[in-house]
Amino acid sequence: MKRLDDYWYARSPWLLLLLPLSLLFHGLVWLRRVAYRAGLLHSRRLERPVIIVGNLTVGGTGKTPLVAWLAGYLRQHGFRPGIVAHGYGGKAGSWPQQVRPDSDPGSVGDEAVMLAGMTECPMAVAPDRVAAARELLDHSDCDVIISDDGLQHYALQRDIEIAVIDGVRRFGTGFLLPAGPLREPLRRLREVDLVVVNGLAGRGEYGMRMLAGTARKLREPGLQCPLADFRGQSVHAVAGIGNPVRFFQVLQQYGMQVEGHAFPDHHPFQAGDISFDDDRPVFMTEKDAVKCRQFASGREWVVPVRAEMSREFCQHLDVLLESRLAMPRTQ
Repeated sequence: MKRLDDYWYARSPWLLLLLPLSLLFHGLVWLRRVAYRAGLLHSRRLERPVIIVGNLTVGGTGKTPLVAWLAGYLRQHGFRPGIVAHGYGGKAGSWPQQVRPDSDPGSVGDEAVMLAGMTECPMAVAPDRVAAARELLDHSDCDVIISDDGLQHYALQRDIEIAVIDGVRRFGTGFLLPAGPLREPLRRLREVDLVVVNGLAGRGEYGMRMLAGTARKLREPGLQCPLADFRGQSVHAVAGIGNPVRFFQVLQQYGMQVEGHAFPDHHPFQAGDISFDDDRPVFMTEKDAVKCRQFASGREWVVPVRAEMSREFCQHLDVLLESRLAMPRTQ
């Protein structure tokens, strides 16, 4: 059965039936922004600078690998970054929650646990990003906050905004929800500081390359193997991410014969989801692996993915860091 996003990116004419709802959603988005600008809804500025990495569309665009890259880049330049996120999929009894690499993804969310492990940065999650940031500042010495997602979370004021676009799917129908994938109108991109495209960039955009690293055994992380060593093999690939096909294509580029098993984003994996009646290896993303560690059978391989940014992007980012993050902070 097709999901709604399949119709968005196929530009199905049936979506025209949802246009009245999209117009209503557009009006609500506009009213919300007006309320923040007029001070009817409260927006808070923290005593530390904030960098938002988000997107206009629902679903995966590659922003989380960019957050990990940005955390490393900031460290190289003498900053002490901390990360906040929503904690999607987490069912903690109270918020905010601090996140460590060994945290329970069922409580704080799969992406949060993955990011904590990738970056080793202090991290806190909560649906309220301001509360998450306060938790971070109260329990760490970070001097800059990176928000994974949150472009539309206007309660948290920001110093730098980075929007990430899927270079293949782009904006689908170009309509707002539910007739299209957009959370805000496309003109919102004119307001952000940097537009990053996961793929081929256009004018005014910066391209981002996603590089697959050496596969490692889920149950034995010290056992690693280059993806090229699996060339010609028939393998299973499971993915509960925003765009599973992109992960399957990465494996195919290394010459594997891939039987893909796509699941909804943030899928709560169970043992049966990664068990198959054969002895073929099973590949998965880091995001999914954090939820499968406890019941892995021993034939699962994790494929790490890292972002690579252009020199031009780094130069523009350096200018923003120098000008924006040096501003005096007020409570």
